[in-house]
Amino acid sequence: VQLQACGGGLVQAGGSLRLSCAASGRTFSRYAMGWFRQAPGKEREFVASINWSGGSTYYADSAKGRFTISRDNAKNTVYLQMNSLNPEDTVVYSCAASDLPHLIYGSTGYKYWGQGTLVTVSS
Repeated sequence: VQLQACGGGLVQAGGSLRLSCAASGRTFSRYAMGWFRQAPGKEREFVASINWSGGSTYYADSAKGRFTISRDNAKNTVYLQMNSLNPEDTVVYSCAASDLPHLIYGSTGYKYWGQGTLVTVSS
């Protein structure tokens, strides 16, 4: 299984970005997915998760009301729409895949991890 996140970049505070994570190597539509982020020297932090169909989602408190996770199983892609970005959101974002279909509440239970994409929010 390969996961590749993209869509990061430089944005001003208050702006928006949409990250994408393309999956290959297995039946993407059967499994739950998640987004995480990690700042240098800090532990990886859960951001959001989505179940196999996209019908259920779960967010970290820091993401609620600002970020939206979604997926397009026909394109083997999961998205993270990020609005109202602030400088504290400046970190590397990465995606992960479970090997189960149901929603994962939190950071444990993921089996596959992809390379991250850097988001930089300027003040």
